Amino acid sequence: MAALLKSEEEKSELLPAMVLEGDPLHGKLLPINSQRSCDCKPSHLNCMTAKEWLKSQLGVWQFYYEKRDVRDKKVHPATFPIALAKKVIELFSHSGELVLDPFVGSGTTLVAASDLNRNAVGFDLKREYVQLCSERLQENTNMFNHAAQISIQDDARNISYYLEEESVSLIWTSPPYANLLNRKRKNKSRRNRKNEQLGKIEQYSNDERDLGTLALDGYSEAMGDIFERLLPLLRPKGHCVINVPDMWWENQRITIHVSLVEELRKRGFELRNIIIWDRTNVVNRIGIFGWPSNYITMGVTFEYLLDFWRPE
Repeated sequence: MAALLKSEEEKSELLPAMVLEGDPLHGKLLPINSQRSCDCKPSHLNCMTAKEWLKSQLGVWQFYYEKRDVRDKKVHPATFPIALAKKVIELFSHSGELVLDPFVGSGTTLVAASDLNRNAVGFDLKREYVQLCSERLQENTNMFNHAAQISIQDDARNISYYLEEESVSLIWTSPPYANLLNRKRKNKSRRNRKNEQLGKIEQYSNDERDLGTLALDGYSEAMGDIFERLLPLLRPKGHCVINVPDMWWENQRITIHVSLVEELRKRGFELRNIIIWDRTNVVNRIGIFGWPSNYITMGVTFEYLLDFWRPE
């Protein structure tokens, strides 16, 4: 068994850091390892100690950004901290197992996987983001990382061509939020910031395949189609964690998290937990919204982590 694992690790280490359209591995099954490299018992969900597990049971999480994080919205309009990705990956996978991010964006999931010695594959439509992922991985040297992390330029609808069934231990992603970023930034909390966001449109692309161009109803169905195709790739009781906020649009609350819960349940996933990402420690200069007659909770101060799994 040790020799087999060594061979699988060697195959993973030979894989490129990115696969672009036209490359030999594009659209092909990847020879990437998905087996544990730890000594944990087969029944264990992760490599955590009892003390680490206890801390993770709190339903409200906070994180801080670090120097390696991408914060510039001109580079990517919607990023999350490496610390958040590491928390999710540590909780729902073992060292050496395979993590999948269907909407990898700036590559934070792959950086976190490198830190934690997890094999990981991330997909994105935009060539620029795939190249950014590769650049971040090259800068993130980790002598204890014996796993492969790969960014691939392709539609999330095509992921099943690359990975074997029941090879993925964790799906973790922060997807596009329908077309809710495709509008000018007008909220007061941005007016005094120096990030040049007032009046900007924070869309990902104009590609018709991009979920960031869809209205909420079409978005939910498209997400359901994608995750239904991903379900066979996930191991039984393997977790799928999706990070989404709700938003205000024309004085209405757009409940993205409710739509996704309903849609993924229809596609065979089981909702296990809803965790709140409390962002109050990383948000500044919050404007006064709705005062004095219309109470509005600030969507930028918290987001949802929807934790599903594949039932046995």
